[in-house]
Amino acid sequence: MEWFEALVLGIIQGLTEFLPVSSSGHLQIFSALFGLEGEENLTFAVAVHAATVCSTIVILWKEVSVLFKGFFVFKYNDEMAYVLKIFLSMIPVAIVGFCFKDYVETLFGSGLTVVGCMLLVTAVLLSFAYYARPRVKEKISYRDAFVIGLAQACAVLPGLSRSGSTIATGILLGNKKEAVAKFSFLMVLIPILGEALLDLMKGGFSAEASGISTMSLLVGFMAAFVSGCIACRWMINIVKKGKLIWFALYCAIVGILTIVLG
Repeated sequence: MEWFEALVLGIIQGLTEFLPVSSSGHLQIFSALFGLEGEENLTFAVAVHAATVCSTIVILWKEVSVLFKGFFVFKYNDEMAYVLKIFLSMIPVAIVGFCFKDYVETLFGSGLTVVGCMLLVTAVLLSFAYYARPRVKEKISYRDAFVIGLAQACAVLPGLSRSGSTIATGILLGNKKEAVAKFSFLMVLIPILGEALLDLMKGGFSAEASGISTMSLLVGFMAAFVSGCIACRWMINIVKKGKLIWFALYCAIVGILTIVLG
């Protein structure tokens, strides 16, 4: 992987991680165009996903710091309840990660047909969320947090947007759009950082193990971080205004093109 390829892929990851169009799907599409595959692609994906987690922390630092301080008061309050809901939402993706990681990684190398089909599924979910009119709740419940977590676990499939799936699910359950968007961005912090830390401890980011240079990893990481900061702030405003239907249309078009041309 050349540095300019890492730059392009990093920007794509940063923008698409928060937009409901599947960052993993777009990474696979553009990786195929660049002729990248195997460990090189997987290691880079972990690195740039970690970069977008860092951008989430920067943009939502106020919310993160409030939750952190409230949780370590060690008494049941709104902040502790919110953190517990985040932990609850992580259970499904943790099970998938520990039990089905090899199978999911195999899917990343199974061609673009899966990506195209999952983009079409994303389009359907976003369309349902756009036209649904459920009774709006004041807070995300524990039950809703777990169901949103199930949506996140399903979104390990390349092409099925994580943010699109979790936000659409939260809206369909009757939660406020802005609240669901923030919960969606916060619930992924620990899983992605945990995966990146495990890969780092195993030496997965080394040039020998991954086949990708340190320079390319750094360029991709910084590109994903900067573009992620922009996309995170932008996406929260988009969800507030409820314009998800345009992303549904985009996913449908890209999904069909990916299936036909892939």
